[in-house]
Amino acid sequence: MIHNILSSFDAGNINIDSIDGASANLSIRLDKDSDFFQWYYFQVSADVGEEIVLKISDLNNSAYPKGWEDYNSVVSEDREYWGRADSSFDSKEAGGTLTIKYTPTSPICYFSYFAPYSMERHNDLIADAAEYEGVEHSILGQTLDGRSIDCLELGTGTTQVWLYARQHPGESMAEWWMEGAIEMLLDPANPHARDLRSKCRFHIVPNCNPDGSFRGHLRTNAVGVNLNREWQDPNALRSPEVLAIRNKMDETGVDWALDIHGDEAIPAVFIAGFEGIPSITDDMIKKLNDYKDLLARNTPDFQTELGYPISAPNTANLTISTNAVAERYNAIAMTLEMPFKDNHDLPCRDQGWSPERSKLLAHDCLRALSLSL
Repeated sequence: MIHNILSSFDAGNINIDSIDGASANLSIRLDKDSDFFQWYYFQVSADVGEEIVLKISDLNNSAYPKGWEDYNSVVSEDREYWGRADSSFDSKEAGGTLTIKYTPTSPICYFSYFAPYSMERHNDLIADAAEYEGVEHSILGQTLDGRSIDCLELGTGTTQVWLYARQHPGESMAEWWMEGAIEMLLDPANPHARDLRSKCRFHIVPNCNPDGSFRGHLRTNAVGVNLNREWQDPNALRSPEVLAIRNKMDETGVDWALDIHGDEAIPAVFIAGFEGIPSITDDMIKKLNDYKDLLARNTPDFQTELGYPISAPNTANLTISTNAVAERYNAIAMTLEMPFKDNHDLPCRDQGWSPERSKLLAHDCLRALSLSL
């Protein structure tokens, strides 16, 4: 029997429509001042050993209905290990319903769209990294809810590298990637990290959208703004997060940039580039493609066949970060996308795509960067 369901915590999101014995009907709360919804995260208290059935409905109206096909919900009983619960999607049931079935071995379990990365964990990550010699911490600005936009800087080289994540807060795998990147860069024994620290100056923003992260949003900040459509003309009333980051980029310049994301529908890791920007050169294209080829050789978790359509010349959307950064700074800018589902080339039945794989992918991406410079 289900005794209680709640989501009144950091990144929590669910509406409880009804509970009947071991079954519950649920729906997902919209991002504030927005029509976006897809992220969920909630706690269930239930009897141990009895299967529970959770139905999340109205998903045909969610941001990415294709994201529910062949998707299994993330589940944890200790909030450390995140596995997968058997799930199925029926587009014809109650406006599109995801049915999750799970037999708890603990009286409390947690279900989420992907393994959450809490603001408390973010604060721990920043505090821990700031203690290392050679790491500088700064606050680039404040969000509309008054949260800090944290930036870590390290390295003694002249190549300016920007790593930033979670413009879309529900894409929590992006900050797991960041945790892996920071751990690698601060490892004194890692030869690729030592090489990168000598060649580069890193500017790292692990969470561009802390308001949306805490509120349990999928895609927007505190006033319903999609930050990854604000890079052409950010302003303090709508998108102070982007304005603060871009102002700092103007100070430092940008040579390489990785904007870290997750994709709801495509079951693969891929990179979206900047091919449609007005000022593109053959050298920029070569560097982009060489990097992708190196990464594909470094890890079987990366591929180049699946991804977004490549923009035709002079058709790039310059409100998007990767295009705007490449155009503004003549930078090799990339959007790295990881799956919410699994990597179809290298599936993992127990976890699908996971925090652990996100962190390992960060190591692979930085190794490829080391070899590219």
